[in-house]
Amino acid sequence: MRAHLGDQLVVESPVTGASRRDGEIVGLHHEDGTPPYDVHWSDTDQVTLVFPGPDAHIRHLEHRPGSRSREPSRPGSAEPGAESAGVHLDGAPNPGDIGRRVAMERERQGLSRAETARRARMAPDYLAYLEQRPADPSPASLISLADALGTTAAVLRGGGIDLPPGQGEALLHPRLQDLGPDECRARLSTHGVGRVAVSTPDGPAILPVNYEVIDDIIAFRTAPDSVPAMAGGTDVAFEVDHVDETLSQGWSVLAVGPARIVTEPDELRQLADRAHTTPWAGGERETWVSIRPTRLTGRRISPADQ
Repeated sequence: MRAHLGDQLVVESPVTGASRRDGEIVGLHHEDGTPPYDVHWSDTDQVTLVFPGPDAHIRHLEHRPGSRSREPSRPGSAEPGAESAGVHLDGAPNPGDIGRRVAMERERQGLSRAETARRARMAPDYLAYLEQRPADPSPASLISLADALGTTAAVLRGGGIDLPPGQGEALLHPRLQDLGPDECRARLSTHGVGRVAVSTPDGPAILPVNYEVIDDIIAFRTAPDSVPAMAGGTDVAFEVDHVDETLSQGWSVLAVGPARIVTEPDELRQLADRAHTTPWAGGERETWVSIRPTRLTGRRISPADQ
């Protein structure tokens, strides 16, 4: 039994011969098109790994008269139920949570879709399907993807999202290493979420903020009457870290320096133009606070033999 991506797998009743279940083949694990296949079932909208039995056969949809067009839906022409199948009414992909996590982790590591698929031993078209459509991949496919990305299937499914990082076991022989200024800047990257520590009349406060790094400046956007805005005109501490639960290692970077409220029109325009995202907290947050670090330090925890 050989198949191509997009073919239909039909399972028939061994007694009546009537169609019992059908689905679209969205992943091939062998280049010659032999089983197993990843099948997107029409009745459950799930994707599972299938080893077809004697009651299953392949139907080539592109050669079947009256089959539905496989071209992308156009605005206003989507069939009923299209959104539940993972396509918005405007024809744009509607990725699921697993697909978003896979795509973000792949891009964070600088991996192409083809390289990730090769590492996970799956068809690149199937990986594209996972990243662009809501899907429930088989445990075997999810484990292969997690292994290819150096994480766990539970993380890709969103397990532990309501828990703080660092729930995993510590390394048996950890090594604590100081980071130089260039390494610190590299880990700050161009943007992310960090924590700013400010002094308030009620005592110290530490708050998470979306930040941007432009040249040697760390900047974040907030509301004018918010606690983070109280950083203006004071010395503050700004911290960013990352913990790899799977490998039980991570790093942290601390920037200390004066903060100010940005008021110059040209600088405000530059910050707005180069911002990678709007504040996660939402609302009107157009007050920019910039921090010019006078001290930039960091540490990394890694295995002693690394």
